[in-house]
Amino acid sequence: MTPNLVEYAIIQRELAVRKARKSFWHFCQLMYPEFFKDDRLYLKDLCNTLQDFYEDKIDKKILVINMPPRHGKTFTARLFVLWVFGQNRRTKIITGSYNQILSSLFAQQTRDGIMVDNENIKAEYFKDIFPEVQIKHGDAAKGFWSLDGSEEKNYLATSPGGTSTGIGANYVIVDDIIKTAEEAYNERVLESHWEWYNNTLVQRMERPRKQILIMTRWSSNDLAGKMLNKRKNNVHQICYKAVQDDGSMLCEEIMTHDEYLDVVQEMNLDIAEANYQQEPIDQKGRLYQSFRTYDLQSHYKKTWAYVDTADDGADYLCSIVWGECEDGACEVIDVIYTQKPMEFTEKAVANQFVNHRVNHARVESNNGGKGFARAVRARIKGKCAAVVNWFHQSANKQSRIYSNSYWIEKNVKYPSDWAIRWPEYYEAMVTYQREGKNKHDDAPDATTGIAETMVGNKAVPIDTKNVIDTYRKLGL
Repeated sequence: MTPNLVEYAIIQRELAVRKARKSFWHFCQLMYPEFFKDDRLYLKDLCNTLQDFYEDKIDKKILVINMPPRHGKTFTARLFVLWVFGQNRRTKIITGSYNQILSSLFAQQTRDGIMVDNENIKAEYFKDIFPEVQIKHGDAAKGFWSLDGSEEKNYLATSPGGTSTGIGANYVIVDDIIKTAEEAYNERVLESHWEWYNNTLVQRMERPRKQILIMTRWSSNDLAGKMLNKRKNNVHQICYKAVQDDGSMLCEEIMTHDEYLDVVQEMNLDIAEANYQQEPIDQKGRLYQSFRTYDLQSHYKKTWAYVDTADDGADYLCSIVWGECEDGACEVIDVIYTQKPMEFTEKAVANQFVNHRVNHARVESNNGGKGFARAVRARIKGKCAAVVNWFHQSANKQSRIYSNSYWIEKNVKYPSDWAIRWPEYYEAMVTYQREGKNKHDDAPDATTGIAETMVGNKAVPIDTKNVIDTYRKLGL
C-alpha cells in the first residue's frame, strides 16, 4: 500500500533525524538548512573533517581550522559541541575565546541550543534529534553547566587569563583569541596566549585529549602558528581562503568578489591578507624579506666577531662570528644566542673565538660589556691572536636595525641549515617586525653590527618613521 503524504512526511522526517544523529553534516543541515546548503561545499568539508577528527579517522590530536570572517566557523564549532554531546553525554569540553564576553556568548548559545526552542531554527530542534541530552536541573549557569546523566561538569567557557578549574576536558576548543592587528603584532600577547593555553587549558585535559584551534591566521607566531611549528607531527590543518587561487570566491552567496574588494579597499594590506587569505601579517610585515645562504665556506680575508651582551636578565647575549669574503660578502660561521648568565657566556664566547680563529672582535661596552670583553680577552690569551675591542654604542637601536637591513639582506650569507643550527636566532631574525612590538631585538641588533663593522661604521642611522614610510611606499 502506497503511503499517503502525511505518512511519507513522517517517514522522511524520521530518516532525516537518524541521519543527523550519525552525521554531523546532516545534523547541521537539519538544524539550519538555510545556512548549511548542499552547494556550500567548504562547509560540508569542514563538517566532515570535524566528524573524522571526532571518530579518530584523522590520526592527529590537534585540528587547526583557518577560515575567513562571516563564513560560519564559530557557528559550526558551536553546533559541533552540541553534536558531540549527542554522541556521548559524559564528554567534557572547555571552550576559549578572545575575552570572557565572547566566551560566555559561545557558551550561552550552546546551552540554549539544548534548552530552548529557538524560533530561528526552521526545521528540527536539538531535542528532537537527541531527546536524552538535557541540561541538568539547577546546574545551568551560562558558562559552566552539566548534562543529565553526567557525574561531572560537562562544559566550561573561559578566555586568556581566565580560570579553568572545576572541570577536566576531553576536548579543548579555542575560537579566535586574536581580534586586532595590534595584538597580532605584539609578541608579548602572543606569548601569553601560548603560556595560557599550555599551562592552563592543556593541563586540564583527559583522554582522548583532543584540541581544536579555530583561528584567522593573524601571525605565524600565533597559537595556530606555534602549534604548526612546534607540534607539526601531531597537527591536521584545513585552510579556507576567501579568494581561491583561480580567482573564484569561497562562497559567492556569503561574499562576492566585488564585496570582497569593497571590504578590503580601506584595510591595510597585511590585515586584509590575514583576515581573508590566511596569510600571517608578520610574513608581510617582517623587516627582513629574504636571507642569502651558502653550502660551502669560501676563502676568508679575515674572520670577525661582534658581541652584544645582554642588557638585563630577560635579554639575549648574541655573539656572531663571520668570514669576510674576497667579494665583500660576509658568511656567518657561528652564533651564540643565549639567556644564560655571564659565567657561562664568558667561557662560551672565548671558546667560540678560539675555535674559529677570530682575527678581530668588537664588543659593545654598554651594560657591562667592557668588563665582559676584558674577561674574554683574558681567557683567550695564548690561545687565539684575536684583537678584542670594546666601544660604547650610542646610536638609536631601531634606527640602526632599520637602516642596515637592506645591506644585511644583500651581503650577509648564512649556512643553508642555519634554522637547525641556531633555531632561536633564526626565529628572531625571520619574524622581526618593521612595525609593532618585538619581544626581543638582540639578534637583529648584533647582526646590524656586521654591517656597521664591514662599512667602517659609516651606515648613517635615519629616523625610524621615515624608514617605515619608505617600506610602505615600496609595498614591502
